[in-house]
Amino acid sequence: MLEELNAIHQDALKEINGLTDESRLEEFRIRYLGKKGRLTAASAGMKDVPKEEKPAIGQKLNEVRTAITEAIDTRTGQMIAERDARATDGLDVTLPGRPLPAGALHPLTQILSQATGILRRMGFALATGPEIETEWHCFDALNTPADHPARNESDTFYFDNGMLLRTHTSSVQVRTMESQTPPVRIIAPGSAFRRDEIDATHLSAFNQLEGLYVAEHVTLGDLKGTLQTFFRGMFGADTEIRFRPHFFPFTEPSFEIDIKLQATGKEPKWLEMAGCGMVDPAVFEAVSKARGDNAFDPDKVTGFAFGVGLDRLAMVKWGIADIRHLIENDQRFLKQFAG
Repeated sequence: MLEELNAIHQDALKEINGLTDESRLEEFRIRYLGKKGRLTAASAGMKDVPKEEKPAIGQKLNEVRTAITEAIDTRTGQMIAERDARATDGLDVTLPGRPLPAGALHPLTQILSQATGILRRMGFALATGPEIETEWHCFDALNTPADHPARNESDTFYFDNGMLLRTHTSSVQVRTMESQTPPVRIIAPGSAFRRDEIDATHLSAFNQLEGLYVAEHVTLGDLKGTLQTFFRGMFGADTEIRFRPHFFPFTEPSFEIDIKLQATGKEPKWLEMAGCGMVDPAVFEAVSKARGDNAFDPDKVTGFAFGVGLDRLAMVKWGIADIRHLIENDQRFLKQFAG
């Protein structure tokens, strides 16, 4: 048995030095250490070894197995080193490396960061909510009548169970008021979804940023001052802003916000940028009923809300003519915002 093990040991070490590729090395391992390998077959003969010889034979068996295993590991390392050397043969390591193009944040990420930064400096906290919503949070709590066009299946994505993809992030305002007591001062950036035909100015999935401030003695002057500060922070201190009367179910009074911009060589013009207003008392009543208390009693608290499209902000800020550029991921377009 000892002679057989010595022979296996010598044959293995002699053979392994002549192997030149990893596939042959694997065949070698199987031939010696596999289930039907020479050393495995020899170890099966241990049952026939006399009892007094078993310790010496067992020790020799382990020595041979360890030697062959270490030889395989060593040869594997040598083969890898040889392969790496061939791969870098002729490589001039003194040549300068090829510069990699610098990455950059997507324009929508940049505009979101800038917008939330301005509002957070004014004391607004970030709030989030689900994109799949109930009709109550998306419409009923916001004083939206049952026959309002926005509730039609031609305008809103409904699921079979009655849930829907939120049409605005105003639902986050409702959920925040359900879980918090005044004062509440939050902004809710996120995706919204509507059944709009996709064209140069519309997407079916877009990005909004909405704000809500509820406390005692909140006034229309607070709303105007907040939004003037916001838009001048976005577009410059000299930006002209106007408020036009409008209608929204969840605010009263309500306003559209326009800013005046002037492109080089063109006449200045007013652009619609956002909607806003004082929170309708009916919204506070719906929230109070859901909460089961008077935390949002419209006789004690007032508030304002506003909403702006982040896609729209980016288009105006950088002169992007087609909103579809923001979702196409064309490197030629996006690299303009690097740096």
